Amino acid sequence: MVSIGIVVPVSFVYGFNPSLNFNIQLQTTDEHNFFKAIMGLYIGFSIQWTLGIFKNNYLKSALISHIIFMFGLGLGRVLSYFLDGTPTFGYQFGTFAELFLGFYGLWVLKNKNTNFAEK
Repeated sequence: MVSIGIVVPVSFVYGFNPSLNFNIQLQTTDEHNFFKAIMGLYIGFSIQWTLGIFKNNYLKSALISHIIFMFGLGLGRVLSYFLDGTPTFGYQFGTFAELFLGFYGLWVLKNKNTNFAEK
């Protein structure tokens, strides 16, 4: 639930006002299209996670996609630390939060795994 509350608003920033979060000004239709696609990707994952909350038969796939999503973001940011340098505090916090949520998802999946086998 926490991830949905963060990912959905961030998706709208990416899609409609990326300069609010990034030091960029989109110039071309392709650049706008790219950020709208990211927005759609984030919203799509959030829909899957919401289904997992309310429909038990979607829970396992929602957890797995959540884990992959968070670790993908977090590990990409860790790679950036080594290749690009240290980002601002907000992005450092984001890295920690994404990795934490990825590990939390693994923990939930492991502890719920016996319930998946029963259903």
